[in-house]
Amino acid sequence: MRTWIEWKPYLWISLGAVLGTNLRYLVSRIVTRFSDAAFPYGTLLINVTGSLILGFFLVWTTERVLANPLWRFLVAVGFCGSYTTFSSYAFESMTYFEQGHWTLFAINILANNLLCLGAVLLGAVIARTL
Repeated sequence: MRTWIEWKPYLWISLGAVLGTNLRYLVSRIVTRFSDAAFPYGTLLINVTGSLILGFFLVWTTERVLANPLWRFLVAVGFCGSYTTFSSYAFESMTYFEQGHWTLFAINILANNLLCLGAVLLGAVIARTL
């Protein structure tokens, strides 16, 4: 039988996942109200902000402060894992590809990859300067 201590990481991951999933849904709904439905701006914003949060958090907690390892489960695994939308990004990209929307296909791939990599770098820079 597992003890409370052995279950702790799973509880932290679950809590982070609930928060990340609900924020993902909220952000997606808000962005959809204010943007053109022809391009998945909500997915792009979620992927970029999730990358920024992950880059900041991992650098901050490994280089700047001493953090309880449970925070990594909560934020990096649970929250960012459920908040970011790589599966949605992949599906939307392939839909553009299958429908022959080559420009949207290319923009979606380039924007998500370049902006998310840039966001991770920016998050790391912010964490290192604080």
